[in-house]
Amino acid sequence: RFGIRGLTSNPSIFKKAIVGSPYYTADIARLKAQYDDIEAVYEHLVLSDIQQACDLLRPIWDESAGIDGWVSWEESPRIAHNAASTVAAGRRLKALADRPNLLIKVPATDEGIVAFEQLIGLGISVNVTLMFSLDQVTRVFAAYVRGLKLLKTRGGELHEVRAVASLFMSRVDTLVDQKLTELGTEPALALRGKAALALGGMAYQHYKAVFEGEDFAELAKQGARSQYLLWASTGTKNAAYSDVLYVENLIAPDTINTLPEATLRAFADHGRIASMLKPRLSEDTAVWAQLAALGIDMDGAIGHQLLDEGLDLFAEAFDDLLTAIAHL
Repeated sequence: RFGIRGLTSNPSIFKKAIVGSPYYTADIARLKAQYDDIEAVYEHLVLSDIQQACDLLRPIWDESAGIDGWVSWEESPRIAHNAASTVAAGRRLKALADRPNLLIKVPATDEGIVAFEQLIGLGISVNVTLMFSLDQVTRVFAAYVRGLKLLKTRGGELHEVRAVASLFMSRVDTLVDQKLTELGTEPALALRGKAALALGGMAYQHYKAVFEGEDFAELAKQGARSQYLLWASTGTKNAAYSDVLYVENLIAPDTINTLPEATLRAFADHGRIASMLKPRLSEDTAVWAQLAALGIDMDGAIGHQLLDEGLDLFAEAFDDLLTAIAHL
């Protein structure tokens, strides 16, 4: 059956949708007459899209008891390094949208992870985005568990809050492959195209360790749900690789895959569901060790560079979009 079970958004996606489109012109003019701040104009402009998407997916959310049917709305990239502002924005966007199937997107910066824990403690569902390393995965899962415990002490309903952890795939291979090609040795070249899948496999094993463990079991008895891994950036950027590389090899229970339309259609056409992500910890650990032996620091330099680049890309798209709205 062909279809989708959820939707995500970010500044780059909204920039592509809004800039040059005639469909937003009247709304922009109306909102500019109502608000002096261009960021407020943008926020209320996309609010309608977010609400409509939530409403379209609400039947899926209802029939799946809140497992599927979610819509993600990303906060301004300008506050990525400010925990207090991130929490305040999350509360504001949640209230503005007023939809139960909304996830607030928060970046996995140090400050963003602090804010994520606080938002969960307030009963606000969150999509933690821009994750590129196992270190981020470990800290985000731990923050989720702490947030649930905080929500519990406040008398909140644990079953009403959800969270996902968005781990980016193709961007990891793009950067690591570049480093491996620069090294040029046979062992280095043999590792091209393997880093992202190894990251995904090890992250999934950590997911199982945390959310099938005794500590979380007590929270689960009170209605808490695990924080699903979400595979992001799954469109293949290297033409030498399969166009469904980051779909076929990452199919597993309790995971989500956000696919660009081209990748979605490619998988519907020739993707194989049989090759599910299986326990392959020894293989993934071996890839990790080989990368480290070559001087490629996945949790350090690689993860930090990709996070910084991701923040810069979203900030640039956000600023370009605000500028375009201001001149319409």
